[in-house]
Amino acid sequence: MTKLILNFNSKQSKSIKNPKNFLGGKGANLSEMGRMGLPVPPGFTISTKVCEIFYKDKKKLNNNLISQIKKELKIIEKDVSKKFGDLKNPLLLSVRSGARVSMPGMMDTILNLGLNDKTVNALALKTSNGRFAKDSYRRFIQMYGNVVMGVESYHFEELIENYKLTKGVLLDTDLDENDWNGLIEDFKRIVKEKTKKEFPQDVFQQLFGAISAVFLSWESNRAKVYRKLNKIPAEWGTAVNVQSMVFGNMGDDCATGVVFTRNPSDGSNEIYGEYLINAQGEDVVAGTRTPQYITKKARKNAKVEEPSMEESLPKVFNELKKILKKLEKHYKDMQDVEFTVENNKLWMLQTRSGKRTAKSAVKIAVDMVKEKLISKKEAVLRIDPNSLDTLLHPTLDENSTINVIANGLPASPGAASGKVVFTSEEAERLTSMMQDAILVRVETSPEDIQGMHAAKGILTARGGMTSHAAVVARGMGRPCVSGSSEIDISYEMKTFKTSSMEIKEGDVITIDGSTGRIIAGRVSTVKPEISGDFSKLMSWADSFRKLKVRTNSETPKDTKTAKDFGAEGIGLCRTEHMFFDEERIFSVREMILSKTKEDRALALEKLLPHQRKDFIDIFKIMSGLPVTVRLLDPPLHEFLPRTNKEINEVANIVNLPVKEVESRIEELHEQNPMLGHRGCRLGISFPEIYEMQCRAIFEALAELKKNNIKSAFPEIMIPLVSTEAEIRIMKDLVIRTANQVQKENKLKIKFIVGTMIELPRAAIKAKEIAKHAEFFSFGTNDLTQTTFGISRDDSGKFLNDYLDHKIFSVDPFVSIDDGVSDLVQLAVERGRNQNKKIKLGICGEHGGDPNSILFCAKVGLNYVSCSPYRVPIARLAAAQSQLNIRNKI
Repeated sequence: MTKLILNFNSKQSKSIKNPKNFLGGKGANLSEMGRMGLPVPPGFTISTKVCEIFYKDKKKLNNNLISQIKKELKIIEKDVSKKFGDLKNPLLLSVRSGARVSMPGMMDTILNLGLNDKTVNALALKTSNGRFAKDSYRRFIQMYGNVVMGVESYHFEELIENYKLTKGVLLDTDLDENDWNGLIEDFKRIVKEKTKKEFPQDVFQQLFGAISAVFLSWESNRAKVYRKLNKIPAEWGTAVNVQSMVFGNMGDDCATGVVFTRNPSDGSNEIYGEYLINAQGEDVVAGTRTPQYITKKARKNAKVEEPSMEESLPKVFNELKKILKKLEKHYKDMQDVEFTVENNKLWMLQTRSGKRTAKSAVKIAVDMVKEKLISKKEAVLRIDPNSLDTLLHPTLDENSTINVIANGLPASPGAASGKVVFTSEEAERLTSMMQDAILVRVETSPEDIQGMHAAKGILTARGGMTSHAAVVARGMGRPCVSGSSEIDISYEMKTFKTSSMEIKEGDVITIDGSTGRIIAGRVSTVKPEISGDFSKLMSWADSFRKLKVRTNSETPKDTKTAKDFGAEGIGLCRTEHMFFDEERIFSVREMILSKTKEDRALALEKLLPHQRKDFIDIFKIMSGLPVTVRLLDPPLHEFLPRTNKEINEVANIVNLPVKEVESRIEELHEQNPMLGHRGCRLGISFPEIYEMQCRAIFEALAELKKNNIKSAFPEIMIPLVSTEAEIRIMKDLVIRTANQVQKENKLKIKFIVGTMIELPRAAIKAKEIAKHAEFFSFGTNDLTQTTFGISRDDSGKFLNDYLDHKIFSVDPFVSIDDGVSDLVQLAVERGRNQNKKIKLGICGEHGGDPNSILFCAKVGLNYVSCSPYRVPIARLAAAQSQLNIRNKI
């Protein structure tokens, strides 16, 4: 039976099938580094299984677990020749979270555990360094007071800042032993004042309180939000790592840092990171002090004077460099490493697969194939398809007028413009109103996670390239400029000042995460160049996939964009979108308001040339590729005027009294229009609408053919079919119109007719419908709505409740639900039984979702269709799906 708590050196950890699932990422990697012979401080991992037990036991550690923890503690004591709570040579511990996947800053950490009013003096005597001992104790009170006892951090920070002001110093390192003595007493007083409890002096009480707090942080609001954003299951839980402390804050021969084996922003193959002399790890991440560069080259490029680690600790730097090379070769991936130097001795505290930008991920994957570290298949499987989104959107147009008002560190690439906000709540509020926000903070903390996700970009005054803001922004794909000492933020006044101007909340700024520029106003953008490493990776992906990838498009611009991104046709051309053009909408309204078939025909005659031109443009761009054209789908009321001004304009144009127009609008109003007179039902009631659209399609094809221009291959889609009779009647109408156009133009036109499967009855009756349909396109947006009886437009009001209560594990409008997928599979089987040659695709939003694409590949669809900018995402996801099917994942 697997033990619940394992020492880093335990041989049993080697035999665990999925060590990250059981030990968490941090625990598994610490154990692995130990086996590699790297300098890892002794410790043990409390497994994710214990997290499950902890919550079942009403958020308490049971006696059996406490007994096991004490046994493991004795092993650490023996390894380091120190004793926990000893008054001569005390052992201090770090207690850290460790989920299966990296969740930077989302859960809690406690350092220097084991210090109290007595052991702090023992530590001072043992190390002959009273300042270090007292500094460590105040840090412990601050962390424990915040994480375990719930005292807000700012209470402690204010005391430190006020003390430094009184003493006239700038840095924490300028405070001496006596200063920390005074602050320790102040910190304990704050804890008592805020919690009505004394700060615990019993070291075992401290330890069990810290372990419980780390488990509890798995269910903290910020951790829940992060899991939701990154689709991490709540049932995974977290492990806890208890480790003997090593100290980077004992003097000038001590340091702490975070380093990546490659550049996480651009992927270049060079060590990238930051460190601080005489500090602990939290100082680097929190941005309380400005870190220094790891390498001499990075320091010179940044034009700063403070020495790099390569210069100040050359021997340790060379040892670190060798270890980084060894780790990357072992894990075959870019590593994010935390380390501490204690009295010139290097200790490795963590390694994990490093968070990186999409651009960096692509470059690293391609480079590692060149370096023969990984195969092309591994490179394709390594890239998160959704992360490509950040590569495909426009960047700043350098030809624009750019007013740079300040600079910071280029922490996460990409450009974003938006209104300045200073709180997460305001970022969320603006986003809910469809307005772009730039979140501006002195430094971000895990509590800002929702605002960081809502904002288009993030700007901080403090923190380095490995700060919380930088790491989380890179993981989210948000542009970020961090550590801009050139801005002075006032939360109270809701402003920030630069040397040249003052920016108020609501003012628009642009940040460039690739260069660190902060720019006044909005800056225009240009379309990115998709070439080089990206093209190479996509060509590898295309060689592995079977699923074709099409786009949803009805404008020449979107069609061209999608084709440039590799679209192999159009899976959904929504003809109603063509009707909303200012020039055409009045003709559409005239047609709808017409009382006779003859009047409708006159209005449709005005629309015909517009529709024909649209199809000519699209068919020309998609030369030789299939284009699925959906005939009019939405209810007619969507095209009608809403305001009095619009009603008056329409009345004048159609030469009808205003009251008659209002009466007709009232007549067309439906209680539930999405389940009403729409789709093929319009074609049954008003066949002349579908006849006009079909004529426009076929006349466009005829014109291109006459001019010897290669055209797309049209697939005419009948929407909202639920019965065999509907598809039969509508198909006859399409063929009849095609025959007329062919006769008039004396030429032959090739096309097929099919339908969208978007109603449960259509899926169930797929065999009968397939007698007349040459293709099925699954409209999973409506199929999800009609299967659940949930309106996609209104579900936002309660969907979060369903996700929180685990009724849904994911939003069914984002990733295909298993009930909806059962209907799709049923329709595929029944459709193919009737017609072996039937073409099958998906054109709902799920066509751009990697998990849904895996289902589409498994069920044997011919293609997926998605929005233009998601085409590369779908291409990569389709390749990964095929590889995973082969590997039976």
